Amino acid sequence: MSEQFTTSVTESSTTAVEATPATLPRWARRLNVSQLAAASSDAAALLIVAGAGTGKTGTLAARVAHLMESGVAPERILLLTFTRRAAAELMNRAGSLSDSEASARVWGGTFHSVSNRLLRMYGNGVGLDPSFTVLDSGDAVESR
Repeated sequence: MSEQFTTSVTESSTTAVEATPATLPRWARRLNVSQLAAASSDAAALLIVAGAGTGKTGTLAARVAHLMESGVAPERILLLTFTRRAAAELMNRAGSLSDSEASARVWGGTFHSVSNRLLRMYGNGVGLDPSFTVLDSGDAVESR
């Protein structure tokens, strides 16, 4: 079982990390104390509990940059979210905080898009043709 790190990022934890920008990596310079703790944790899994406007996107992007800086291969990082807009923003921010070429190799996207990619790559193992079609509820009704 992997170790789990839980932190709560609240609006009251907005005190910036006290260090000169030159002493911090680029990805850490705009984080507050709670965000820095989450982004730089050595835990294998993280549960971030945070409300709107508390910096979740920046914290996750910084986490990706920290992991790559720590030697984790970008292809071994999975970054999932619910919307295409949020996924694009996370990937863009991660690229701006780290080696953008390397961050382009991070597995990121929505739960649905990453699942689709995995099924196309490995679906043969369960008898699924990789050229399958995904139908939404409207398509399903029309096909009856």
